[in-house]
Amino acid sequence: MIAGGTAYDLTGPADAPVLVLIHGLGLTRATWADHVPVLARDYRVLSYDLCGHGETTLPDRTPSLVVLSDQLCALMDALDIPRATLIGFSLGGMINRRFAMDHPDRCEGLVILNSPHERTPEAQRLVEERAAATGAGGPAATIQETLERWFTPEFRASNTKVVNWVRDTVLANHPDNYTRHRQVLASGVVELIRPDPPIPHPTLVMTCENDTGSTPAMSQGIATEIEGAEVIIVPDLQHLGLLEEPQLFLSPILGFLGRIFEKD
Repeated sequence: MIAGGTAYDLTGPADAPVLVLIHGLGLTRATWADHVPVLARDYRVLSYDLCGHGETTLPDRTPSLVVLSDQLCALMDALDIPRATLIGFSLGGMINRRFAMDHPDRCEGLVILNSPHERTPEAQRLVEERAAATGAGGPAATIQETLERWFTPEFRASNTKVVNWVRDTVLANHPDNYTRHRQVLASGVVELIRPDPPIPHPTLVMTCENDTGSTPAMSQGIATEIEGAEVIIVPDLQHLGLLEEPQLFLSPILGFLGRIFEKD
């Protein structure tokens, strides 16, 4: 389905609390294929494609976290969704924080998965270099390095179907749009550090032990800036652990959601 140029899927009980799933850079809402059926048993689940990703039209503004937050707000308006809990992966975990800052009354809670935060100067230099390399050669310029950072060697060897889907999905991106979103991933964290006023919503922060771009220290840093935030570090996995081991993410997410809505 399409609303205002944004492609989306909406499933689950019509009267249940709404969850919004926000994918990462270069991917699509199909990232959540293993997660939606489980979450939709008890929740209304909205997944959608970011600006210029998947089946969504290219943006008419230069991408930024505010533009991406506005995209989600417009989609929720079009679907008459007043409030939702936002589950964001990587860039999606930056978008959901920006949305919570821009539209606090529309946000019920946050789940921030494998998302970057304040980087060391060396790490900031590396991510900016990767963004520049993408600008020079498009997604193909860094795809092999990207897959090696995203998946464990064992998974890359034994699950070629998933790895090839990720490869093909990233390579199918419009080069300029991909580059601009990668620049948002590189620079956008600055506007999320130590938000004033602080984000007030119930929050779960997760990452993987060996995620070099969204490190355990970054997740701890996010949590220290959101009162009461919970942190879970998934052992062994890398950036796309939610595709390698979906249940290691689904179980704590469902537990967190249960604690939120028990309070209502």
